[in-house]
Amino acid sequence: MGTDERGMTRENHEQYMYRRNQEDKAIDKRKLKALNKQVGGSHYKDFKIMPIEYITQNKLDFCEGNIVKYISRHEKKNGAEDIRKVIHYAELILQQKYGKDF
Repeated sequence: MGTDERGMTRENHEQYMYRRNQEDKAIDKRKLKALNKQVGGSHYKDFKIMPIEYITQNKLDFCEGNIVKYISRHEKKNGAEDIRKVIHYAELILQQKYGKDF
């Protein structure tokens, strides 16, 4: 690291990139730790992409996220009840976003 005219240290580009890479790895580790834990069952653990990852990466809203969640787990958790929830959230989207009745 060099110093500027005020005597403050300044990192060069390589040092900055190394520091950012280390910070990104630390953030990724925290994310993975939370994603590896599931409270209340194991119905999401076998997915290649967990619903929460898909929902947040694609910036889905509440109703859209719940559709992903319930359609993903219906076979492993609540069956027809989860499908009914998917339909309900789809109806809410139709009504709220498009002003359509069903």
